[in-house]
Amino acid sequence: MKIILASKSGVRKQILDKYKIDHEVIVSNIDEEEVKKSLLAEGANPLSISKNLAEIKSIKVSNKNPNRLVLGADSVVSLNDQLINKPKSRNEAFSILKKLNNSIHYLISSVCISKNGSMIWNHSDSSELKMKNLSDNQLNQYLKKIKTETLLSYGVYQIEADGLELFEYIKGDKDSIMGLPIKEIINYINHNKK
Repeated sequence: MKIILASKSGVRKQILDKYKIDHEVIVSNIDEEEVKKSLLAEGANPLSISKNLAEIKSIKVSNKNPNRLVLGADSVVSLNDQLINKPKSRNEAFSILKKLNNSIHYLISSVCISKNGSMIWNHSDSSELKMKNLSDNQLNQYLKKIKTETLLSYGVYQIEADGLELFEYIKGDKDSIMGLPIKEIINYINHNKK
């Protein structure tokens, strides 16, 4: 069963490859920032935003690909139940790290599978991360290691790269933190094979 991944995330593609899930990538090209703005204006919390974005991506691609399973995914950072957006500049990235510094936050990864333009399954996973208490100098040294393009695309830390050094502890599934709660996806696919 070949699924469609409605995401341009290279890391999500790598996770599907690692678990030998046959797939192709068709990017949804939704305006995530507009969707987030709209949802925040309605008082949505980070979990709801993550779920909605995964569903919108999945359904948009599903509408154009009849009878195919389409996997949409989204991950957000939640600090005190407030959404932490991806930075738009290096200065903003530093400010975000300062906010997360020495505190516990949650990384929420949501996935949605759609078929024929309707959601047929979804799942959200929340991981707890505690950032070390780092000096401004240590935060700046960390930021120097990351290409601007990576920072703006994926957020202030990449657990699969140098981001691991920022944390005192991480409680959660590594694949989920990287963007796909793959075990639940595999369970769903295996239980629904024709």
